[in-house]
Amino acid sequence: MAVHPIEERYGTNEMRAIWSEKNRFSCVVSAEVALAKAEAHHGMIPAEAAVEISEKAHNASLERAKAIELEISHDMMAIVKSITEVTGESGRWVHYGATSNDILDTATGLQLGQTLDLLDTKLRKLLSVLLNRAEENKTLVCIGRTHGQHGVPTTYGLRFAIWASEVGRHIERLEQMRPRVVVGQMTGAVGTQAALGPKAMEVQATMMEFLGMSPVDVSNQVISRDRYAEYFMFCAGLATTLDKIGIEIRSLQRTEIGEVEEAFGAKQVGSSTMPHKRNPIKSEQVCGLARIIRSAVEPGLQNNTLWDERDLTNSSCERVLFPEASILTDHCLRLMAVVLENLVINRAAIRRNLGFLHGINMAESIMIELTRKGMNRQDSHERIRMASMQALAENRPLADVLGADPEIVRYCSKADIAALLTPDAYIGTAVQQVERVVVKLSPLCL
Repeated sequence: MAVHPIEERYGTNEMRAIWSEKNRFSCVVSAEVALAKAEAHHGMIPAEAAVEISEKAHNASLERAKAIELEISHDMMAIVKSITEVTGESGRWVHYGATSNDILDTATGLQLGQTLDLLDTKLRKLLSVLLNRAEENKTLVCIGRTHGQHGVPTTYGLRFAIWASEVGRHIERLEQMRPRVVVGQMTGAVGTQAALGPKAMEVQATMMEFLGMSPVDVSNQVISRDRYAEYFMFCAGLATTLDKIGIEIRSLQRTEIGEVEEAFGAKQVGSSTMPHKRNPIKSEQVCGLARIIRSAVEPGLQNNTLWDERDLTNSSCERVLFPEASILTDHCLRLMAVVLENLVINRAAIRRNLGFLHGINMAESIMIELTRKGMNRQDSHERIRMASMQALAENRPLADVLGADPEIVRYCSKADIAALLTPDAYIGTAVQQVERVVVKLSPLCL
């Protein structure tokens, strides 16, 4: 029976597989095999022993290791014993010179490498969706909002491009973070490598080369958790971008705004009691789960503040943090890509909202033109401000109020005013900005 929602409700099979007990066990065994091969390469154990360990170690079973753990209450030693049982005489060399976290942290590095590969792929797919939507909507003029109030116009293309740019930076962060996070170690009991002798540093380097990852420069009994804290902060930052997008979609789907809408299935039910409801549940789910992902940051940081050469307070915590944050981040990333790819855009509502204030939101364009034609900028601001307040109070089009002011008409004719209050003519370089983002980021897409 499932207990945690990531077991059956949230998450993809690919990411669950990475953080499953089975894959964790496999990564631990792989680390032990790489250690034996590296030690044999440097003449520390017999070459034939490394060959036998390499050939037979993966015959060890998770079930047997768990049974041994029930007897000895030590998970890593239980795995060592389970490998020893299937590797014959060569089993005496398994785990030679290592301490538990040499293997466990190296296995975590392998899992993180797999995780970043998957997140990288899905980030690039999301970027592709955003760039496509930016390109196809680069001239779709809509109302801009600041403080929840109507401002001057913007475009939907610019909105998508802004989100795409943010996703592009997350791809950069992932690439930059990878060599700091996907690392392993073989440093022994307190980090001195004393048990491995004079070739210890070479053994560590060779072991990590076999595993396709980098070794730490220095560590104590555990890899410093600032590396993992960076990973959790990356997950939190990515989740917050998805949260940001989800909030905007939810806001724009409000009945009284109605500019966008999550795709709604033909048989989908919005409410158990209100049959008419079409709720943005996917975006809401992303926004809710982002809170859980962000909650990993604080314990992730605290896991770096261990006693002396180490204590065990990070261990139990990380057993929860890594799978939960990774699976939920992957889930939200996939879900938001689906939402954005299928997002319904209501052009009629967009046009309706553009004219909602009868031109009052276009006051800036008049102020700029008055100043350009000779009026003092501060004077023009005050004159247009007063005209806007009057138009709002009297529920009149701004053009009518401005046309009745001789001082304004002296600089701008009524025809000029009408043209200046046209939203489509006041989007500046929005189209060019979108095109620049598309050209810059398209190479990052799959």
